[in-house]
Formats: sequence, C-alpha cells, structure tokens
Amino acid sequence: MDIQPVKKASTIRVTIDSLALGGKGVAKFQDFTVFVDRGVPGQTVDAFIYKKKKRFAEARIANIIHQPPDILEPPCPHFGMCGGCLHQQISYEQQLGHKHRQVIETLQHIGGFRNLDVSPTLPSPDVYHYRNKMEFSFSRQRWLTPDEIQSGNPIDRKDFGFGLHVPGRHDKVLDLQLCMLQSDTANAIYRTVKQWALNSNILPYSTVDHRGYWRFLVIREGKNTGQLMVNIITSDETEHQSTYALRDELLHNYPDITTIVHNINRKKAQIAFGDEEHILHGPGYIVERLDDLQFRISANSFFQTNTRQGERLYNIVKDWAAIQTLETVYDLYCGTGSIALYVARQAKQVIGIELVPQAIQDAKRNCDLNNIKNCHFIEGDLKDQLRDPAALADQFGRPEVIIIDPPRSGMHPSLPARICELAPGRIVYVSCNPATLARDLQLLCAEHYALQRIQPVDMFPHTPHCEVVAYLELKSN
Repeated sequence: MDIQPVKKASTIRVTIDSLALGGKGVAKFQDFTVFVDRGVPGQTVDAFIYKKKKRFAEARIANIIHQPPDILEPPCPHFGMCGGCLHQQISYEQQLGHKHRQVIETLQHIGGFRNLDVSPTLPSPDVYHYRNKMEFSFSRQRWLTPDEIQSGNPIDRKDFGFGLHVPGRHDKVLDLQLCMLQSDTANAIYRTVKQWALNSNILPYSTVDHRGYWRFLVIREGKNTGQLMVNIITSDETEHQSTYALRDELLHNYPDITTIVHNINRKKAQIAFGDEEHILHGPGYIVERLDDLQFRISANSFFQTNTRQGERLYNIVKDWAAIQTLETVYDLYCGTGSIALYVARQAKQVIGIELVPQAIQDAKRNCDLNNIKNCHFIEGDLKDQLRDPAALADQFGRPEVIIIDPPRSGMHPSLPARICELAPGRIVYVSCNPATLARDLQLLCAEHYALQRIQPVDMFPHTPHCEVVAYLELKSN
C-alpha cells in the first residue's frame, strides 16, 4: 500500500524548485508534489497543507526559512494582497525563462510532443504601465490588510471598498491607491472616482441584498493615440445625477478625457458589462492605432490589453501565415477583427467567424475605418458554422490558411476534425492558455498536421499568464 507522506492541515518544510503553469511554486516532499501559493524558486518555507489529493497537495506559506539571494523588493505597495501580479519579486529575465519552460513542459505532458522548436519567450516592451484597460470593483465589504488589522486604528468606512478583488474572494475588495500596471493618468482618474464615490455617501451594489449603486469602473487608454475612456457601471439610474456630477468632476480635472460612458447593469451577477449605455461625454468610443491600422474600441469591446506587445504578436501571426495575394484565410474566433485586418492586405479574402454580435459590429466598423474591403464576418457559434466544412468551403472558398485565436477554454472538441476536413496548408494558432493549446494541437497533429514552431509571448509581465503562437503545416501524403 502506497503511504503518502503529506496530510491535510499539517505543516511541512520544503524548498521551492520551480514555478507551475498558473504561478504556484513547485516543491517535493519525499517525492510527493506540493504546489505552494506565492512560492518562489530557491525559497525554503514551512508550508501549511490546505488541500490534499492523491497525486499532489496545495499549500500556503506559513513561514519563510530562506530567501534566494536574487529575490527583489516588489515596488508595488499592494504586492502580496491583490490577485494581479504574483512575481514582482522575481527578475523579469527569470520570469521569461519560467514561462518558456512551462510552455515546453505543458506541450510535452499534455500534448505528448517531443523535440520541440520553442523560441525564447518574447519580452514585453513595457514591464510596468503596459495595460490599456483596467477594471476596478466597488464593494460593501472592504478587505482589511494585516497592517490595518495590527495597527488597531479604526477604519472609517468598512462598508466601502474600491479596487481589486483579493484572491479567492468574489465579495471582498482590496482598497487600492494605485496599480502599477496602468499609467499615472489612469491611476489619478481612479483615485478621483474613488474619492467622489466615497463622498457621495451612496453605497456600492451588493450581491447579498442586491441593493446599492456603484458597481465598476473601467478605464481604457489608447497607448498609441493618447485617447482615454472612463466607463462607469452602476446597478440602475436612480442616482444618475451623481453620475453626471462625477462626469463634471472628471472633466474639470482631466479635460483630455476622450469619452465618458455610463453603463447600467440591472442583472444580479457582478459583471462589468451594461444592458444599457448612456454616453455622458465624447463619442462613446476611443480609437487606437496598431502599426498603420486604426481600431474603434467601444466600452464593451475586446481588444488586446497590452497594445505594444499586441502589435508584435500580430506581426508574428502575419509573418508565419505567409499569406499570398490569391489565398483565402479563415479567422476563427475573430473577435473585433484585429488579426483579420492585419493580414487582409496580403490575402485574396479573409472570412472571420465570431459568436459575439457586438464584436462582429466592431469588426465591420474597423474594416470601414481602414478602408478594407476583402473581409467578410459571420456571426455565429463555430461548432455550428463548421458543422458542414464542405458547404462552408463551397460558399467562401477553401482556405489556404486558418488562424485560430480561441478563448482560454480552447476550441470546441468537434472543431479540430472539421478543420482537418478543410485541410488548409498552414495553421497559425494563437493561445492564451498553454494547457488547452496542447490538447488542441494533439488532435490536429494526430494524423494531418505537423507542429513546426512555437513562440511564447509575454503579454502580461509579473503575472503567470503567457500567450503562445503555434505554426502547423499540412503533412504531405
């Protein structure tokens, strides 16, 4: 009988060897794997086991025994409490190395691939202040930091929190002063909104009693155009005069704001998305530029969050696709048409397919904005649109190239076989989740395709997330 050396609710001493996909430290205790929250390679820690499975355990650090000599002092005052950055204490060069290794190991263990050509992780041009969108939550349950608890000083408003959710808590919010992933201007706007909402004496919305007004603030920036959007999401319009007054305050302090939007979300679920939108200032959207292309971004549009790294990512896709003037391209999960527009000038035509109606509308607007005439966008679920690949090919032409950019969950299980029926000569797969990428590549490469190149791309420094571009070629008969 296999006796496991680790028990739940026990504390063990381990040394962190590496980082797992998802950011947890990996340690071994008598050959048993332990994943340690916020563990850093080189640390020796006393780890408290809070979850025990047959093959592994999960733990949190109870005490740090030894710190590696190259560990850094995190510059963010909120580091270790919010759920955003996990790795500010690790040098950026080491972060890139960890992500490179994670991609290789994931493709090996899940996909079964060996002898891979995996390029070094492409670094982000900006390590801080790179995000063009940040979403902040209001809450009636403020998370108190250990320093606030230990100080014994009374907290004026425990029923008002505004910032980011702490890990594992959908109800409690860490009250922030700044986020180092957004610009100084965006941080100033955040603080103005925070103080205004606090002074309004109007409570945030709560999922407990479904009462209250303030729900979210979303700030979007055009990194290459300087345009700014402030999107205020509330539960209803009962306090709309306060929202208009907040608009006036923002424009007084930040006259360069391009547009201010008020979205109303009457649903019980806490999502930063409105059922009803009111434009309080400006056109209701901002315009961003990638290379020589312009993109119109509305309040609920998807757009790559790291603009400058997004440009490099799309150029990799375009270069690897190597599209010729008489070739047809299918862009699956096309979103607002960013990749489609990037490759359209090299192609005969681009056929984009996307489930979200608003994204399709934005894609068509972006084509008009850039005077691109050879893109056709189809609204619908891909598993339905590709149910009969031959019929799709008869209607739009058989694709020489397919570009795939799915959500984190990857492709629907039926799609790899249908893509193989279409038999494009080249596939470029863009993934934000190496695990689902490995699963999908295994299906595509089972018989028909050969995996030729892999490029990890760091879109989000200091976080465990890693984008990956894969290039596949049809095997010759």
